[in-house]
Amino acid sequence: MLGGLALAAGAVGAAGTFMRKKKQMGKKERRAKDNPASVWARPGMTVTFRAELMPGRDREHRTASVKKLLPSGRVLLHEIEGEHGQGEFDPIQ
Repeated sequence: MLGGLALAAGAVGAAGTFMRKKKQMGKKERRAKDNPASVWARPGMTVTFRAELMPGRDREHRTASVKKLLPSGRVLLHEIEGEHGQGEFDPIQ
C-alpha cells in the first residue's frame, strides 16, 4: 500500500511539472508573436545571401531587398523569386 501511495505522489508531481513547463513555453511563443523586435527581417530591408549558396557572385549580386515577411518567418524578395528563410542569409551586422 505504501508503494502505491509513493507511486501516485510521484505521478502527481511529474504531471504538475509537465503542466508548468507547458504553460511557460506558451508564454514564450506568445511573447515572440507580440514583440515585433524579434522579427529578423522587415519589408524594405536589404539582405545578402551567404556566399556558399551563390558561389562566384560578388556581394552586390547576392543582395536583395525584402518585399514581404510571411507568417512562417520566411521572406519574399523583390529581385529573387521564391520564399527564403533566415539561414540562407549572412548575419546582420
